[in-house]
Amino acid sequence: MDRLISKSTLTSFHRGAIAFSLLTLIVGCTATPDSPSQAEQSLGQPVLVDGSSTVFPITDEVVKEYQFGENETAQIDVQFSGTSGGFEKFCAGETDINNASRPITTEEIEACEAAGVEYIELPVAYDALTVVVHPENDWAQDITLEELRTLWEPAAEGQITRWNQIRPSWPDVPINLYGAGEDSGTFDYFTEAVVGESGASRSDYTASEDDTVLVQGVSEDPNALGYFGYAYYEESQNLLRAVAIDSGDGPVLPSDEAVLNAEYQPLARPLFIYVNAESAESKPEVKAFVEYYLTNADTIVEAVGYVSLPGEMYGIALDHFQQGRAGTVFEGRSPQDLTIEQLLDREAAF
Repeated sequence: MDRLISKSTLTSFHRGAIAFSLLTLIVGCTATPDSPSQAEQSLGQPVLVDGSSTVFPITDEVVKEYQFGENETAQIDVQFSGTSGGFEKFCAGETDINNASRPITTEEIEACEAAGVEYIELPVAYDALTVVVHPENDWAQDITLEELRTLWEPAAEGQITRWNQIRPSWPDVPINLYGAGEDSGTFDYFTEAVVGESGASRSDYTASEDDTVLVQGVSEDPNALGYFGYAYYEESQNLLRAVAIDSGDGPVLPSDEAVLNAEYQPLARPLFIYVNAESAESKPEVKAFVEYYLTNADTIVEAVGYVSLPGEMYGIALDHFQQGRAGTVFEGRSPQDLTIEQLLDREAAF
């Protein structure tokens, strides 16, 4: 996804670049080739972030606000390779923070342990995983979990290819699918919530870890159906239409209220950042950034388009971070139907 750089971020970047140049000129005559300049020391160490494209917009916006209001010379590099791809780097000690759209898995816990990487798990938002179609689609106003399973399970590959095969009253036209790639935490969560097994999915669809690719694909294809994080739908509502999900109690459209009231289950899910515990202790830049993140997350999460957590939960997360409380409350599993209240209870008891 091309990064959208705000005016404030550009201003911060230019100021930082000018400051760096002036300081380099001043100390250039006295600094030895093997010692860092004063400018380099003032800039500090870079903070490296990777992982989920779903969480990316939150962290990216936090970075912009942090650089503009707190530390304009902070070096924070935010990339995305999917939750799973990000954990590969994180558990190898290559990054300081991993954005994640699902909890860390048993395999990833073992990889981190093998590399001696301890991590602090911090919930930052809630998402309403959103099923979307093209605005010209006037038939699929809602869809049941069973119909989604029929459409996305491995047995559907090459077999379920037309809309009327999902519901006979729908038209006999091709259905073109767009969804998360295998390195995405969204893929893991969606397949477990809908199909019943993490990673179990048909493969004959347009897959990407970049949600903007999926948005573009669905917005240009009247026969399309796709799924991705709520913020990407919110940002492109004029190009897409959300499909209400019926999990047994009637169709429910994604919304903040539906998530907060536990009505959008099982496609409501928590979003996280995982912080390398050693980085948090040894790199002041990581500590300062994460503390700013948790202190300001509620307003930034809402502005980006996700659902903010209760203020009490951000307080608990900040306390866990400052105490260096490493580990996970999920034991390597990604529970379905986890409400915000239940997440709060887990975090408070950790």
